[in-house]
Amino acid sequence: MSSKHPRAAVSGRRAVLIAGMGILLASLAACARNAAPHSPHLFFRISADSALRAPISGRLLVFVAHGTGARQVTINEFKPDATWVAARNVHDLAPGAAFDIDTDRTAYPKPFSDLPAGTYQVQAVLDVNHTYNYSGLTPGDLISPVLTLRHWTPGRGLEPHLTLDKMVPPRPARTLTAPQLQAAAHLRRAEQRSELLSAFWGRPIFIRAWVVLPPGYRKRPSRRYPTVYWTHGFGGTMSYCRFMGIRLYERMAAGKMPPMIWVMLDEHLPSGTHEFANSVNDGPWGSALTQEYIPWIEAHFRALDHARDRFLQGHSSGGWASLQLQVDYPRLFGGTWSTSPDPSDFHDFTGIDLYAPHANVYRQPDGKPYPLVRMHGKVIETFEQFAKLENVIGSYGGQMASFDWVFSPRRPDGRPEPMFDRNTGQVNPTVIAYWRKHYDLAHIVKRTWARRGAYLRGKIHVYVGTADTFYLDGAAREFDGVLSTLGADAQFTFRKGRTHFNLYSRHGDSLALFDTIAAQMYLTAYPHAATKWKALAAVAFR
Repeated sequence: MSSKHPRAAVSGRRAVLIAGMGILLASLAACARNAAPHSPHLFFRISADSALRAPISGRLLVFVAHGTGARQVTINEFKPDATWVAARNVHDLAPGAAFDIDTDRTAYPKPFSDLPAGTYQVQAVLDVNHTYNYSGLTPGDLISPVLTLRHWTPGRGLEPHLTLDKMVPPRPARTLTAPQLQAAAHLRRAEQRSELLSAFWGRPIFIRAWVVLPPGYRKRPSRRYPTVYWTHGFGGTMSYCRFMGIRLYERMAAGKMPPMIWVMLDEHLPSGTHEFANSVNDGPWGSALTQEYIPWIEAHFRALDHARDRFLQGHSSGGWASLQLQVDYPRLFGGTWSTSPDPSDFHDFTGIDLYAPHANVYRQPDGKPYPLVRMHGKVIETFEQFAKLENVIGSYGGQMASFDWVFSPRRPDGRPEPMFDRNTGQVNPTVIAYWRKHYDLAHIVKRTWARRGAYLRGKIHVYVGTADTFYLDGAAREFDGVLSTLGADAQFTFRKGRTHFNLYSRHGDSLALFDTIAAQMYLTAYPHAATKWKALAAVAFR
């Protein structure tokens, strides 16, 4: 123990501390003088055209890509790093006003300061309705002219000044040929307000579809028809539903498909695709479809109203929607023919086991990145690239965000709980437990087979390519294994070498699989149908 007076001891310690701090500060100053200078953030100047009529808000996106001569600078999901993107939200930007965007703060694939010297094209977009993740440019968005930066070195000299001076006009209607116009006359736009969804959202919400009436529908007013409820994939719209309906009518008119009513359902909304699932975030779309819309369709069109005459069909996200509707409402539908469905077993979520300890969607246990998109046997985009680009474009409306909006529990702020951390890729096991209980179709079927089995047996049909672009064949194999164990009499067809985009093709006909699927449905409704349809139903798609 010290023999000095306590106050004297404290004073001595304070002197030593002050002296030590002086030495430390001097050392830090010397290090700072010797260190490389810190690069300042790179700012672009953005202006709103003075001719605008009112203040504007939205998600500002700045795109930069190598080259010259482009009319538009945009992203390409099959070349994820070809275009660099910076973003920020803009609120009430007045006509003629300007601001700076820090292109290093929220950017993909890297901060813009990391761009190497070169010749670039630059364009700004104000995504007014936050729909770029789903639809790209849409009417009402504001864009700047494409600016070419020749021999540009980021951070040296004046940076680009872009003016939002053009509004994206309404999209022109798709140009139809004379035969397509004739086919379109057999389609009816069918919109019905859903009381269930309107109550959930607190405003009028409608279920929308194009109804395809088969050839002879008008001439035979007493005849009723089997009905197919078709659901589009991610990116689909009512316009796409109409176009696909026209093509299906043409096939029926040509005798390639049996006569049935097709209801081309629109399942898109601002958060992505709701997939006609009951969700705490998107609302009770499954209940609304089955309790309100289908009875309304059957009351307004000559659709047969027995389960054996109602069918489901869809591709990709629509493939998952049709699967889950069959699983959730097995007594209502006579079967689903789902193609390339989104993951139906989360032990293989595009190749990732979400239930693995410390699961991470970006990195495999050995540190290698998880692939997400492949073409011709080559990985062209990883899960991390896809998710991080989507996150910069905006926090909702993208494919990964869409999964959260459908599958996840709801946070107190009204948004869904993310399944994984967008920075690290780390999976949230609490959220996955919720996903498993409510939306892992393989798990649900296995857990509830005693109750559902009698109504599901023989009703599940799945087609998927072994080279599916998004690795969706893995989950299909997992689901097939579960259903085989249960004796579900499910039919899974894995087309060798086929991708997400050529699955339906046969002998040069890009929609040939529709014919066989429709014939199989028709035989379910009419087991003694004409030999022609029996032969078509038996066509092998391997």
